[in-house]
Amino acid sequence: MTARAWAELLRVSALFTVPGDALAGAAASGRRPDRGTALAVGASLCLYEAGMALNDWADRDEDAIDRPHRPIPSGRIAPGAALAAAGVLTAAGLGLAARAGRPALAVATGLAATVWAYDLRLKHTPAGPAAMAAARGLDLLLGAAATGAAAGGATGRATGPGPALVPVTGPASGEGPASRKGAASGRGSAAGPGAALGSEPATGGFVRGALPAAALLGAHTYTVTAVSRHEAHGGSTAAPLAALGAVAALSAAAVHEQRGRRGDRGTDAHLGPGGRGEPHRPNPGPTHDAPEPLAATAPGLVRTALSGSYLRTAAVPLLHAALNPSPPLTQRAVGGGIRAMIPLQAALAARAGAVGTGLAVMALVPIARALSRKVSPT
Repeated sequence: MTARAWAELLRVSALFTVPGDALAGAAASGRRPDRGTALAVGASLCLYEAGMALNDWADRDEDAIDRPHRPIPSGRIAPGAALAAAGVLTAAGLGLAARAGRPALAVATGLAATVWAYDLRLKHTPAGPAAMAAARGLDLLLGAAATGAAAGGATGRATGPGPALVPVTGPASGEGPASRKGAASGRGSAAGPGAALGSEPATGGFVRGALPAAALLGAHTYTVTAVSRHEAHGGSTAAPLAALGAVAALSAAAVHEQRGRRGDRGTDAHLGPGGRGEPHRPNPGPTHDAPEPLAATAPGLVRTALSGSYLRTAAVPLLHAALNPSPPLTQRAVGGGIRAMIPLQAALAARAGAVGTGLAVMALVPIARALSRKVSPT
């Protein structure tokens, strides 16, 4: 019974939506997953689970009324144990990120701060969905920052010009005065991932290249979080309808190949000289007037299939919730939105040219689906 209670508290069925963040970040940065990516996955899992434990600790009084079956209000897990677990998991996540290098630790610190701020302060405010979106975007950027860095990839060549990293206040770059000041000085805010990236220009360049993918993943997270605010009482048709439109737009965006990737990488990135995680650049050779048809169409077909899987997984339960905004159907829509993160991550990886990584991420779908029948992801 204790194991079952902890599985419910930590939402283990949603856990498989996490590894794809780091893998999509590595792909979007133009590098092959390596030891640093594995450390980022471990850090992400720890911080995600810390957020789950902290969420139920913070909501224990509310859950006693709306969800008395949850582990804490039902008495199966003590509030102090849940809070201690959140602290231990946060420390473990930051420790794993530190092993992947200073840039990864900086991003992980911003992610941890966002998770704690959301659970303790922002969840029930208008800033709640944006904070959750920022957390997912930062999780993807963690994979981009860590990949290659653990093997010395921080000295590799950046993929694009400009400052090391545009300071991040959400899944995309901030536009306020503080953000512009940070960009001008080459430093991010103390709580953001840019804090330690000023001295790591190459790694910052890779992270900057992953910002568009982080923005797309953050936008999906925003829509799911907005719908989740109505899962206890239902009654909202506007939220699932708005989410439907957003999901359709995100699916269309995920189909298109990421700009700047064609011509400087193959289906997956390759390690450069010395194993530094640099993007693969083919040797000059004879050019052809037109690419082979299969080579030109196969990646596009994979992107289309993955984007279609994302659209189907997220849109169908959202449509049901829009037609009948009852609490059970709204909860199903939220669960579908959580599970849809896996095909979205896969599509984002394929969008960056890492078709193999995208297909590997999709292998997590049946595991997440099977677990969701045993333990609710919401």
